[in-house]
Amino acid sequence: MPCTPNAGNSNNARNVNTDGTLNNNNAYNGNRGVRPDLEEFATEYGEEPESREPQQRRAYPSRMGKHKIADVKASADGALTISGKEVFILHEDHTSLSDFERMADFNNLYAAYLDARKGKRWKLAVARFEVNVLENITYIHYMLTTKKYKLSPYNCFMVHEPKERLIMYNSFRDKIVQHSLCDNVLEPRLQKTFILDNYASQKGKGTHFGLGRLKKFMRDYYRHYGADGWVLKCDVKKYFYSIDHDILKSQIRRHIHDPDVLWLIDMIIDSTEGKGIPIGNHTSQWFAVLYLSGMDHFIKEQLRIKYYGRYMDDFYLIHHDKEYLKYCLSEILKYVEKLDLELNGKTSIFPLYQGIDFLGFRTYMTESGKVVQKIRRDSKNRIRRKLKKFRKLLDEGRIDFENILASYTSWTGHAGHGNSHHLIRRMDELFYSLFSKELEGYHGKTNINVERWRRREIGQYEV
Repeated sequence: MPCTPNAGNSNNARNVNTDGTLNNNNAYNGNRGVRPDLEEFATEYGEEPESREPQQRRAYPSRMGKHKIADVKASADGALTISGKEVFILHEDHTSLSDFERMADFNNLYAAYLDARKGKRWKLAVARFEVNVLENITYIHYMLTTKKYKLSPYNCFMVHEPKERLIMYNSFRDKIVQHSLCDNVLEPRLQKTFILDNYASQKGKGTHFGLGRLKKFMRDYYRHYGADGWVLKCDVKKYFYSIDHDILKSQIRRHIHDPDVLWLIDMIIDSTEGKGIPIGNHTSQWFAVLYLSGMDHFIKEQLRIKYYGRYMDDFYLIHHDKEYLKYCLSEILKYVEKLDLELNGKTSIFPLYQGIDFLGFRTYMTESGKVVQKIRRDSKNRIRRKLKKFRKLLDEGRIDFENILASYTSWTGHAGHGNSHHLIRRMDELFYSLFSKELEGYHGKTNINVERWRRREIGQYEV
């Protein structure tokens, strides 16, 4: 008897071929149980390969019909039919899809679900969605393609750091739709229209990219004009709450022409009454970046300001002529008035040597041309208050030390992008004084630079 697994089982017909040889296509060998190709098998024995209509078993949501599991047939053009009714189209070539079809595609919705759940899998709403994830995503696809999709009501809460803001967010299902809309339509259509020095909400950019550009601008300015110069620093008053819906829709229609996508975008924009867009929406970030994009081109191309950068509603202009910056300010005021916006009281013109508060750092230039970036004072005070509050919450059992360590490590990583070596050492000393017992008993894999609390020695404290 051959010594092969399951060889003694007379019911295992897959172990022996018709000519008496062993069949190696089972789960115990390298083929992993894959059946042989039928066309090769038929050709080998001189038979015509059997032409069959592609058919597969596919899970289907009960909300769309009486069948939870149904035999789904796929035709040559990719249409899926169930019980003789065409339900939706499977597209192989994604380059031929419209913007809406790409956004509502099952694979793209699933990728959006994976992005939306990052850091949130512990939440109850995400866990409920994940239990029947394929059925839920198929249902979202159906609701979008049949135009039955509607936004769920918003939930609201207030944040008080760094300033008081109203945050509005909707259901996890809506987050998936908005992630897919941003990744497959808004980002590819809008990002190519932005200038390089528009830093917010774009891959490859962000706060540290903006700080690097500001440092480059100051070095280049020093080579051309020296250390003397002027800065126009502007900030829009209540930016997200002041965006006009009709103006925003007209701007979007210059770049997006798919009527189905516009139907969805208009629904999201009009989900709040009056002016403004919700800060908690994923789409709101792209809408806010777009809303002032025309002003970016106006400042760069018509006012001819070379040293200009903007992060959402916060922007600066650097120039050697103070009077010209006054003229620029008057033109900017006219432009933002057309958008139904206004600048707040922090807008001002000041000498370049005073430095620029931008993206959490104060960036200034010395007489020798060296550019220095230091954490703003309010950020220093905020992290001190935060660490002391963490100590209190830890004593009450309302927070884990791992979360405290992750938050502090994140802050030191951000501060490390500037000239903050001595500041980080002082913060390490405060952190070690507050959490010395937890550090000694912690066995995670991380390093923290600390000033020894008792011996006052600087070194690596491995935890």
